[in-house]
Amino acid sequence: MQALNFLKHFITSPREVGAVLPSSRFLADRVVEEAKVRHASVVVEWGPGTGAITRAVLDKLPHDATFFAMEITPAFVEAMHIRFPQVDVHLDSAENTRKYLELRELHSCDCVVSGLPWTTFPDALQDSLLDTLVDVLRPGGLFVTYTYVMSPLMSGGKKFKQKVLDRFSRVDCSPFVLINVPPAFVYVAEK
Repeated sequence: MQALNFLKHFITSPREVGAVLPSSRFLADRVVEEAKVRHASVVVEWGPGTGAITRAVLDKLPHDATFFAMEITPAFVEAMHIRFPQVDVHLDSAENTRKYLELRELHSCDCVVSGLPWTTFPDALQDSLLDTLVDVLRPGGLFVTYTYVMSPLMSGGKKFKQKVLDRFSRVDCSPFVLINVPPAFVYVAEK
């Protein structure tokens, strides 16, 4: 059912969803491992979709950590509330993450894990979201996202990678996660 919901939203809004299927558990586990979620106090997820990465976050999140998600697709927010009633999922742009940190009396977060389709976004939106990341991450905080194998060959993928390199002190790429449709790799950027 999650896959059908995801596919439906990909067909109607490919720039917002960016994939035909949810992330595999192998990709979700890689994202969460690279984000060092098991050692984090404050974790934010951008673009949880139907919750593939959310499930992996919850499996590793310390019991006393703060975790919330930002999602702009109402149907995905509804699906997340049903699947993960314990998770605060805000129907809002990730650009407004600061507002939700402040509501919790927090100044920053340890990591942001992201399922956003970065390479489909216009330059101005990429810039705004990346600037938000720099603002909300603590010093040494991690931004972890994934992209598909063909993305670095596309102009949007090249621009995105350069923008990340320009804003973060260290950027690494994981080996390919082949058990995903399509295969992907993970970017790990440290503030």
